[in-house]
Amino acid sequence: MKIILKESIEDLGKKGDIIRVAPGYGRNYLIPKKIALEVTSTNTKMIEMVQKALRKGLEKDIATFKSLIDRLNDTTLTFERKAGEKDAIFGSVSVADIRDALTALGMEIEKKKILLDEPIKRLGNYTIPIKVFHDERAEIKLEVNKEGAVLEEGEAEEKKEEPPVVPEEPTPEPEPINEVQDPEDKNSTEVPLEVISETAPEAEATEKSEGSETPDKKDE
Repeated sequence: MKIILKESIEDLGKKGDIIRVAPGYGRNYLIPKKIALEVTSTNTKMIEMVQKALRKGLEKDIATFKSLIDRLNDTTLTFERKAGEKDAIFGSVSVADIRDALTALGMEIEKKKILLDEPIKRLGNYTIPIKVFHDERAEIKLEVNKEGAVLEEGEAEEKKEEPPVVPEEPTPEPEPINEVQDPEDKNSTEVPLEVISETAPEAEATEKSEGSETPDKKDE
């Protein structure tokens, strides 16, 4: 039997397509679910009008899918896993992990549209195809890093950026300053050298004069 699809169905056709299906599949599933309409010789004109309206809706759907494709192509998912030798990780990154990560970013993608053949079990970078709308596909980038590796690299960079510690040189003690007493300073108790040199001859003269006094009258 011939039907017109009111909705796009994977592996069957797009909205507005007129296709042939098994009568049982059409009458027992597609038509009761209002997914399709039967095409007969009596409803040809009505089907043409429906098809035109469905095609317009399909164009809007395609525009929406194109926006989703662009967003997916710009997406990079990062997972951290514990790893052993040869980058083998404990556990895996599965389709469910990818689906949940995309959902957290606001992109609802069915698990069957994430084309991952088998769970990822090694560290590294991957490209995962996503089936968006029939033949339209996107590709997301996926990184599986060793758990704690980002933190270790960040700590290493911080240590590398720290300037070397230079020991401080001891501050030299100031040398003692020999103060010279001002001769004019009245409070000074020290006698200037000039004064000593000037008074010394006078003292010597006094001593000589005292020694040459007139002899005692007894000698007369």
